[in-house]
Amino acid sequence: MIILAIESSCDDTSVAILQDKKLLANVVSSQVAFHNKYGGVMPELASRLHVEKITYVIKEAIATAKISLEEVDYIAFTQGPGLIGSLHVGMQAAKTLALLYEKPLVPIHHLAGHIYANRLNQEFQFPMLALVVSGGHTEFVYMENELKFKIIGSTLDDAVGEAYDKVARVLDLGYPGGPIIDKLAHQGNPIYPLPLPKNDRSFDFSYSGLKSAVINLIHKLEQRHESYKKEDIAASFQKVATDILIQKTERVLKQIPVRMIAIAGGVAANQALREKMQNLIDKKFKNVALSVPSLSLCGDNAAMIGMCAYYRILQNHDNAPLDISALATYSIEKF
Repeated sequence: MIILAIESSCDDTSVAILQDKKLLANVVSSQVAFHNKYGGVMPELASRLHVEKITYVIKEAIATAKISLEEVDYIAFTQGPGLIGSLHVGMQAAKTLALLYEKPLVPIHHLAGHIYANRLNQEFQFPMLALVVSGGHTEFVYMENELKFKIIGSTLDDAVGEAYDKVARVLDLGYPGGPIIDKLAHQGNPIYPLPLPKNDRSFDFSYSGLKSAVINLIHKLEQRHESYKKEDIAASFQKVATDILIQKTERVLKQIPVRMIAIAGGVAANQALREKMQNLIDKKFKNVALSVPSLSLCGDNAAMIGMCAYYRILQNHDNAPLDISALATYSIEKF
């Protein structure tokens, strides 16, 4: 089975080719350089750049995989969530290829894709828990079995990745803020006390207050004409931002038995989070396996969409066949 997958939910144009679970190509065209001067993603610019890049990325993926479009069996694409204009470009490219080559379409939920990026490294063990952390999402997803998702906790406002970007903007560090702050934090000391956001018994998150606390801290230091190091601000913010993720994860694992926990999404690349999560598992949950995606698969990419599509196709073989009209919307809870 050969799957061509397209991901265009935000500011990366990506096309991957998979033969069953073997990744033959995963081409990603990044738009970071274009959006950097704005301090964040400009939706209209993102969709225009997807239009410019999508054909070239498809051709490069096909060439890298050393196959022809006629050999493709299924065409998968990100249906949502994401930027409407960006998603539309990827969907139209997928529909066009499906119509031209008479291939079935497989729409994939973006967050399901992020979770299944881990499947490119190791097999899942069910039941499992996924901590999805990205620029737009922070949530716990419980999976009782293959492709069975249930959100048991989510952010009430800003996502953790969004908070990283906003703090980076205040510190004039550039975009995207996550990797910049992560690197800077390892050079500083967490000397400034910041409140743990939504430190309660729920499985939900809230990062708006932490972001505001950092902004207020900087304003107070500047008003008092006190010098400060950006490295120390970054370290203080990152400590609290990751501590609450670990505390909430520990709370979930104590209440819901699972065999594996997977970190998924762009913030899964954060070294502090990886180290703290490994430490938590080693010390308190030795019977729970930890799955983290390769650094190259943490951000938006089509390989994760193709991997999720592979398991959806396998699951669907006993049901009605997928076809090019299979575009019904669905949520991750109902997938």
